[in-house]
Amino acid sequence: MGIENVRTVAVIGAGAMGAQIAMLCALAGYKTYLQDISESSLQKAHESLQFQLNRRVEKKRVTETESKMAFARLHMMTDLSEAVKTADFVIEAIVEKLDDKRELFAKLDELAPKHAILATNSSTIVNSMIAPFTKRPDKVCNIHFFNPPLKMDLVEVVTSGETSEETAEIAVELVKRLGKTPILLRKEISGFVANRLLGAMVREALHLLEQGIATHEEIDLAAKEALGHPIGPFALMDMTGIDVNYYMQLQQYQETGDPNLKPSRIIQQKFEKGEFGRKAGKGFYSYQ
Repeated sequence: MGIENVRTVAVIGAGAMGAQIAMLCALAGYKTYLQDISESSLQKAHESLQFQLNRRVEKKRVTETESKMAFARLHMMTDLSEAVKTADFVIEAIVEKLDDKRELFAKLDELAPKHAILATNSSTIVNSMIAPFTKRPDKVCNIHFFNPPLKMDLVEVVTSGETSEETAEIAVELVKRLGKTPILLRKEISGFVANRLLGAMVREALHLLEQGIATHEEIDLAAKEALGHPIGPFALMDMTGIDVNYYMQLQQYQETGDPNLKPSRIIQQKFEKGEFGRKAGKGFYSYQ
């Protein structure tokens, strides 16, 4: 199979990441299925994408016709079997829980065509921890988009020892056809490249806050004004979701046993309170 054989893409999980990944595929001309077990999540995704595309039309990044055609190619549904039965490439974008991903990939392996590539958007759970739950480990890889996918340019494609060269080449070429810039990692490592760099900064930012050295607002200001970052680490955690950050840190800690990677006390407290950031109305900042 080559990239020219990829005509239909299925995205599983209609959260902020999954919805925008699906829209990228639809904008690129692919027949796209967006599946989620929650009808309300699909409705929220549709409303969010409509808002995002309207803004892009206003800013002349896409035309009105291109927007309408993309929505015509995008099909939303709760039925997993219907979503993947004709898919050539499947992208999983569900919660960062290993057991949930393994269960889903086992289902995808049964439901998707035998030639279909199965990719996870995870940046913390490497595909070799998921692939054994399928009968096609050579067709499993990571394809990690950054939040928000419609805006962020870089995509990390990661292979395991069992991922075929064909799968890697198709994944890289798909990223290019979505208008993004891929980097290909030939070895697995949790967090990949960008998030390992970011993780080191986030851990230090949390340490500075816990020690009472500076407030989260001041630390964010330092990151922006002194380092030139577009957004500070605490505002970024609010945007990506503190629950997502908690699961990522927990997964890395469980994989390595390194106490330095264990979720910080502040992150755990906010997770337990449900203060997940923007989507919850409160995180390190208030969004009422």
